[in-house]
Amino acid sequence: MRFQADAYLSALAIFVAPVAAVPEFLGKYRIIIGGANLPRSFVSVLIDTYNHERFVEQAIVSALEQDFPATEREIIVVDDGSTDRTPEIVKKFEPRVRLLRKKNGGQASAFNAGIPECKGAIIAFLDGDDWWAPGKLRRVTDTFSAEPAVGLVGHGIKETFDTGAVRIVAPEKDERLRLCSLATAQVFRLRKSYLGTSRMTLRAGLARQILPVPEALVIEADEYLFTLAAARSEIIILQEVLTYYGIHGGNLYFASGNGIAGLRKKQKVMETLANSLRIALPAIGIPTDAAECTVEIVQAEANQMRLIVDGGRPWETFRTEKKIYEVLHADAPPKHRYFRMATMLPALVLPPRTYYGIRRWLSSRSWYRRIREKTVPVPEITRVAGPEEFKA
Repeated sequence: MRFQADAYLSALAIFVAPVAAVPEFLGKYRIIIGGANLPRSFVSVLIDTYNHERFVEQAIVSALEQDFPATEREIIVVDDGSTDRTPEIVKKFEPRVRLLRKKNGGQASAFNAGIPECKGAIIAFLDGDDWWAPGKLRRVTDTFSAEPAVGLVGHGIKETFDTGAVRIVAPEKDERLRLCSLATAQVFRLRKSYLGTSRMTLRAGLARQILPVPEALVIEADEYLFTLAAARSEIIILQEVLTYYGIHGGNLYFASGNGIAGLRKKQKVMETLANSLRIALPAIGIPTDAAECTVEIVQAEANQMRLIVDGGRPWETFRTEKKIYEVLHADAPPKHRYFRMATMLPALVLPPRTYYGIRRWLSSRSWYRRIREKTVPVPEITRVAGPEEFKA
């Protein structure tokens, strides 16, 4: 459901991402933003879930136990047609939690159903298989109170794996940004891992301006939301780690790439996301070069998946791999750049499915992974700094 550059590439390596309808949509789901009798700080917690019986209780409890007055927040769970015990588990928390059940349609449909039901002036999003750190709601709402021009707040995360391993993904410092130029687009596209669901908190009015999210985005709907939010308002990314992000077999983003059918489904979603943003960003005044820069990595990921599943021309593989590497690892050390170029050269002559098949086979060998870790480990994501005026 969300962009994690290192985790995404690792997952691929082992197996080897209606603007015109807005007025009518909002008319269908008309609701007063905030509400006249609600405190200004009233917050809606929106949890989207699908077959999360193993995790959803922890997600709800993490929201209920926030250091935040119960009279100043609501918790809404949108169940996207779960076939397991998820609805039964959620019902245990009524009336403190409101359950909305719907036919399975994916993440975008869950957002389209849930956002209009939120009464808060601020909407904090949480996936049913993640959970928040204590103090999350207080921290983000304090940020909104102090920064009236800010429409979106993100933050660092702690990735948790089934093996018990953890990894912290956080910026070096707080950052302020608005997606409005080529320079800021180059920064924004490398900050997406701090903005997905469970990290994303939006002003409700801004969220409603963006609706409807294209319902073909059964995953990655959060990226559509936070990209357009960053184009419409300033955003702040906090250095603090305020969310625990579960990476497991039931995670919809990673699980959707299991098998050829799953990877093809994910490819179509990423293609739809790229095309939707190409239309939506210029429509709200984002310069063409900034919009293309933002979409560039999304399209490259879609192309990579297409080549893995359906094949193509060898030069397409080389071009796609080169583009992804240039964006994600632009400041990699020379040793790794030479290594990466050498590993991409076979792509110029091998059919794409053969190339990715060999890569998949190598990555599954423990001896290869040990050699890579000791000699040419994967470099960190590009540490591009934004223009001075966009630094917090």
